[in-house]
Amino acid sequence: MAIRNIRKDGDEILRKKCREVDAVTDKVRILLKDMADTLYKADGVGLAAPQVGVLKRVVVIDAGDGLIELVNPVIVSQSGQQLVPEGCLSIPGVWGEVNRPSFIAIEALNGNGEKFRIEGEGLLAQALSHEIDHLDGILFKDKVVRYLDKDELKRSE
Repeated sequence: MAIRNIRKDGDEILRKKCREVDAVTDKVRILLKDMADTLYKADGVGLAAPQVGVLKRVVVIDAGDGLIELVNPVIVSQSGQQLVPEGCLSIPGVWGEVNRPSFIAIEALNGNGEKFRIEGEGLLAQALSHEIDHLDGILFKDKVVRYLDKDELKRSE
């Protein structure tokens, strides 16, 4: 139960592809807990392990309906498109419009090592897509269609 430092844009770890987790161990559960604590402290929607300096395929998300823990998430289907305002805890103060799927289905392991499937639309689909991109070294700024200034961002909320 610790707040970890969030790596910022320019840190080379954010551009690396993460390795799969071999087994959900106590060490992985501690990582998940620390990531959740860090996410809530930073007032974010999602956080991927490379953002806290760990090259493992681990993600936590809370899009408003409670914490979702994902170990080794894999996109099994996605459809539709939504142009959404987006930011990133690793790139503070920068916002842009990004095309994301409007629906996404993911298979992953939970914190107990059990396989499950989650489907999301809207903000959850956006967050799942954004965080899985992090696991492959992709940042939202790589997909920005147009950057937003503070006034435009306020109007889009």
